[in-house]
Amino acid sequence: MADCIFCKIVAGEIPSEIVFKDDRVTAFRDIHPVAPTHILIVPNKHIASINELQPEDEGLMGYLFTVERKLAEQEGIAQSGFRSIINTGPDSGQEVHHLHLHLIGGQRMRHPMG
Repeated sequence: MADCIFCKIVAGEIPSEIVFKDDRVTAFRDIHPVAPTHILIVPNKHIASINELQPEDEGLMGYLFTVERKLAEQEGIAQSGFRSIINTGPDSGQEVHHLHLHLIGGQRMRHPMG
């Protein structure tokens, strides 16, 4: 998608603090972190949201979580805990219409959610 900010980050057209990248996903630090660790993990393939997933994307979605686990270990938050969030649609607060997984941790999370 020509106007998608996350597609531009994946393509290297917009600078970002990339912490992981391979042929399937890119992970980078959120520019407005809500915790000491706040990393966005995005598929390199443009998928607008969970509502746009296709059966062939099942493996990719599992891979997002595998990468998240590795990044949590790398960040030193795997044992203390972290939050995984995927927002879908306007009521969830999804601002960028490119599916992305938030890895948030490094502090005690607050409740309630929502």
